[in-house]
Amino acid sequence: MKIKSILSVALFMSVFAVPCSLRAEEKAARLPAKENFHIYLLIGQSNMAGRGKVDPATNQPHPRVLKLDQNGNWVPATDPLHFDKPKIAGVGPGSGFGPAIADASPDVTIGLIPAAVGGTPLSRWVKGGDLYERAVKLVKQNQQYGVIKGAIWHQGEGDSSNPELYNTYQKRLATMIADLRADLNTPDLPFVMGELGEFFTRPGAGTVNGAFHAISKEVPVTGVASSKGLPAKSDQVHFNAAAEREFGKRYAAQMLQLQKKAAQK
Repeated sequence: MKIKSILSVALFMSVFAVPCSLRAEEKAARLPAKENFHIYLLIGQSNMAGRGKVDPATNQPHPRVLKLDQNGNWVPATDPLHFDKPKIAGVGPGSGFGPAIADASPDVTIGLIPAAVGGTPLSRWVKGGDLYERAVKLVKQNQQYGVIKGAIWHQGEGDSSNPELYNTYQKRLATMIADLRADLNTPDLPFVMGELGEFFTRPGAGTVNGAFHAISKEVPVTGVASSKGLPAKSDQVHFNAAAEREFGKRYAAQMLQLQKKAAQK
């Protein structure tokens, strides 16, 4: 009886092992032709990674929006897009950005590379910093599949308490943008920055937001997504889910505007 039971278990495992494996493989999406796969890089700290509450009932992907998962596979872009902190990662601006870009470009598939990490300073995102180098590597690895079309940025909360950091923020971020474009061999890569929330009241928040607007005037093909009127979660640091989605649409509007201007040159 004991041998028979062991054989029964072995038979059960042999029958179900292959289908499970196949289901894992089927999760990876079929990619379109390279020229029809437009890739966007999502970088910054927690408000880019997203801390909005995910609603399982409405967490359905757009049919033409994919995300790069932590195993390097392109999969449907359900929330959370990021996986920087699995227990708290949630809805971020990418959740509104991807669908808005896809709806404006009906002939292409959008690929989002989620590379933001909560609680990180700008120093880790400049050239030579670990997160900068990781983001560049992820894009380069996937340029064989698609075309990098832009980057969206939300960061600055972590640099808003130290005068040495927020007073040099503009110069450091402008240098990072130039380095990113050079390293990706895309000199006119559209780059959209998002304002810190109106609810965020650290001493340097206004200086950081001012830096974004100064860069948009001085550095070509850059823009700023407004955070005006977007509410916070109870922590008064992170945008709530509805705000994050609306923020993403504002990022998309800026991105499309930059792309349109670049195409007219």
